[in-house]
Amino acid sequence: MELKDQAAITSGSAFWSTTAAGGVPAITLTDGPHGVRLQVAGADDILAGQPATCFPPAVASGSTWDPELLQRMGEALADECRSMGVHVLLGPGINLKRTPLGGRNFEYFSEDPLVAGVLATAWVRGLQSRGVGASLKHFAVNSQETDRMRVSADIDERTLRELYLRAFQRVVTEAQPWTVMCAYNKINGVYASQNHFLLTEVLRDEWGFEGLVMSDWGAVVDRVEAIRAGLDLTMPGPDDGGDQALIEAVSDGRLPADTLATSAARVQTLVSRAEATSPATYDTDAHHALAREIAGRGIVLLKNDGAILPLNPTQTIAVIGESARTPRYQGGGSSQITPTRLDNALAALEEAAPGQIRFTADPKEAEKLAREADVAIVFAATDFETEGSDRESLDLPAAEIALIEKVAVANPRTVVVLANGAVVRTTPWDSKVKGLLEGWLLGQAGGSAIADVLLGTVNPSGRLAETIPLKLADHPSYLDFPGEAGHVRYGEGIHVGYRGFDAREQEVAYPFGFGLSYTTFTYGQAHAIATDNGIDITLDVTNTGDRDGREVVQAYLSLPGSRVRRAPRELKAFANVEIPAGQTVPVKLHIDRPDLAYWEIRLNRWIIEPGEYAIAVGSSSRHLHTRVTVSLEGDGADARIPLATDSTIGEWLSDPRGAEVLGEVFAKMATEGSGGMAAAMTADPEMMQMAMSFPLDRMAMFPGSPFTPETLRGLADDANNAS
Repeated sequence: MELKDQAAITSGSAFWSTTAAGGVPAITLTDGPHGVRLQVAGADDILAGQPATCFPPAVASGSTWDPELLQRMGEALADECRSMGVHVLLGPGINLKRTPLGGRNFEYFSEDPLVAGVLATAWVRGLQSRGVGASLKHFAVNSQETDRMRVSADIDERTLRELYLRAFQRVVTEAQPWTVMCAYNKINGVYASQNHFLLTEVLRDEWGFEGLVMSDWGAVVDRVEAIRAGLDLTMPGPDDGGDQALIEAVSDGRLPADTLATSAARVQTLVSRAEATSPATYDTDAHHALAREIAGRGIVLLKNDGAILPLNPTQTIAVIGESARTPRYQGGGSSQITPTRLDNALAALEEAAPGQIRFTADPKEAEKLAREADVAIVFAATDFETEGSDRESLDLPAAEIALIEKVAVANPRTVVVLANGAVVRTTPWDSKVKGLLEGWLLGQAGGSAIADVLLGTVNPSGRLAETIPLKLADHPSYLDFPGEAGHVRYGEGIHVGYRGFDAREQEVAYPFGFGLSYTTFTYGQAHAIATDNGIDITLDVTNTGDRDGREVVQAYLSLPGSRVRRAPRELKAFANVEIPAGQTVPVKLHIDRPDLAYWEIRLNRWIIEPGEYAIAVGSSSRHLHTRVTVSLEGDGADARIPLATDSTIGEWLSDPRGAEVLGEVFAKMATEGSGGMAAAMTADPEMMQMAMSFPLDRMAMFPGSPFTPETLRGLADDANNAS
């Protein structure tokens, strides 16, 4: 392919299509991730999309904790893509919900990388199994919208590796998405679009990514540096100036010719894959039914005092709040879908309980209506969540809170149904109501799904994929968000979300992983065994109620006495288990061996630490019902931290070989009465305690010290090279 054609096909030809050049045809890419948002032909408004199924956004689908359900959603999305001639769907979004104020949290699955990674892997597998490419986004550390085009996410490598890259790593290694989309922001001062460490060293060299890296729309600052870093396709287009810059850079030797040729070849490969897919049709009714199923499974029952739910359809039911009739079902920005239809909860309730529903949206009528009804249902919604800006508060709008409190006084049997794209503060008003449903943003069938759960047609099984704090100031990210002067410091480190709440023993409104059911479950004793592939956990779970239900069984891991800072417990495995009423089912959980590792910054690699690992299994991070320990040998000698001349005396003495080598020196000083001040310090217990923090090479500065640069290097060689 000629140089000009190589440059041309590495940028788009229009907003939603690649460039046809050098015999390579163009293909169509379009927004997802919870629907196919294909722009109406000829429309000036890029958000004017053709009708498509608006599935529940990730805030709701993530709360299902069900990869099988997410795979079916991916398959359905692929069929809709093929019916519209779309070759790559821009999704899923798997950035962590670092802060509950993130404006785009509704597009992301969780504050935990395991939940996000497992669900996204299933979504990608489903989509790509039917010949449509995924675009895993936004790579990486894109957890806020404030100054998103320029802000530098300043983060230490252990936190980066263990939390913010972990879900991406899982999806890449297990599902090989056709494309990965870079983020807008910088990571430690370097734009994601030209970050060689991320796009080449980590993504390709370490993880073995085989596909194409594309930019988010408008994320590329410098085409030459982006190609050099490992980015293959700049969107949107055309970008004649960038094409020319590439041609000139190759021509004058600033950019190796094979670097551009490699990116162009990746574009060709993507196009060949896309062109091999045949058109398809889909059943709009079936997809609407799937959207309803996912929505029902994503609703989280947070409170059900006195078993006020499910509703009895023979009761008189006051339905209060405009969002019952005019639902908030998706967030704002590039993922907005034009639905094929739109259900609302009011109509669904009226159909299911004819003659029993009394409705107003007028706050002045709410008290009277509530007082006269057997039960009152208040539908409360946030104003908006949208791409491009973060939220300013965790609270519901003041008018919504006032309405809830007014209705709860008028009728003690009050239930609240929320519609929100990210968690909201529920205290103190939730103490005044009997029932609380976290209804999220549920897509086009959400209204019917809410009625299904309220009336008990669907037994709620959604679980929180993010913690609901008592107040914003409690959140681990509070003091380091959204940053200033172009930088945001990820100061909470590895203590993201529930990890931070648990580490500080902080009370929360509702913990990570929590959700109630209309039935009850009991847990048998867990058993665990270490294998070459990780840890296998088995236990029995019994449905002790009179309704069939689903339990999300969660396994949390900790290592007491670890040599590095760790969260008190981390989710390492989960299973969504269907259990008939009154029956017991065996549950198997598996923790992959790589998920036992932490990133050791001193060795620049993953390490499994030896020790007695504690496993707690339960129904949330705070509701743990059975415990078991398992011994792991770890990585043995490979995990040893080499000693250096500037390692502290404490570090030398905590290392078995280091203690042996240094102990011989100390013993010699004591026997010979040599060593001067160094000997005096090490002979006195109190002085020795102080000396533990001294780098060994500083001892060479003391009068009479036996340590010289040469002897120190010899000691380090002796300690590190021992077999």
